[in-house]
Amino acid sequence: MTNDIRLAFAHPSERAAASTDIPYDRISLRDYIVEVEIGAFQQERGHLQRVRFNVVVEVLPLTGPIDDDVDRILSYDRVTEAIQAELGAERINLLETLAARVADRILIEPQAERVFVRIEKLDRGPYSLGVEIVRSTGGDRTEAQSHSNVPHPRILFLSNSVIEGPATTAKIDEAGADGTPVIVCVGAPDTPAPRAGHPLAQRRIDLLAIEQNAWALAACDPRCKVVGSRTELDWAMRNGQICIWAPSKIVLDSPDGPSAEPADAVALAAWFAGQMNAAELVVVGADAPQASVPVRTVAA
Repeated sequence: MTNDIRLAFAHPSERAAASTDIPYDRISLRDYIVEVEIGAFQQERGHLQRVRFNVVVEVLPLTGPIDDDVDRILSYDRVTEAIQAELGAERINLLETLAARVADRILIEPQAERVFVRIEKLDRGPYSLGVEIVRSTGGDRTEAQSHSNVPHPRILFLSNSVIEGPATTAKIDEAGADGTPVIVCVGAPDTPAPRAGHPLAQRRIDLLAIEQNAWALAACDPRCKVVGSRTELDWAMRNGQICIWAPSKIVLDSPDGPSAEPADAVALAAWFAGQMNAAELVVVGADAPQASVPVRTVAA
């Protein structure tokens, strides 16, 4: 085996040592295994599988004595916390996505200069499947931090009595009158959705029923766009676009997503408001739910 091929399958610490002339110090996390639901295939939904992380973080050597002071170094805990934070943020389909997000989070740390992240699935067969990426700061530290600099929207829940009445456009206008980005939430239509004998199937049916109602509302107000992904929601808020939330992706991707039962529509909106760090939740035509953000009710 040539040296290049050996290094291709070597531990990231060996790859890091062989890939630079800069005298970095290296902090490594080896064989960190967690069970998580991950994967783009339908057969991977609803099941935990083992995922192994190997991470090497390169830092510039400290100047002066360390003084045995933990605050002067990049703690190993910061590496495992970065992994757990990304695993807990939402359900992820691709190892590539997870690796990039973990790397970005680690590079926010002021000591980190470059990071090697290798992630492998251990339960897809008699082998391991994985990816390895290398990321460095080089100006990306500010970009990584900027992901958190998104607006705090106003979440507007409209009951069916409001959607079916003449005041829908006025309620949306009122919600955004002060320039705060508006994301509209709705529940399922009053027409009963099909019933399935399996809870995962029923959850998808209930979510799709909500999205049908979202599309029906969007047809009544051309300013509103039905949006399902966090990335598109963030873009829309920055660009003054009024969104109607299609909940399937974010709910199904969440490790502990809420119920999508028709009776729980307002609670679903309250959960979403918390996920979006909303400035407030405005509930029109329904009772106020428990929420982690301020809630205001408005009569239909």
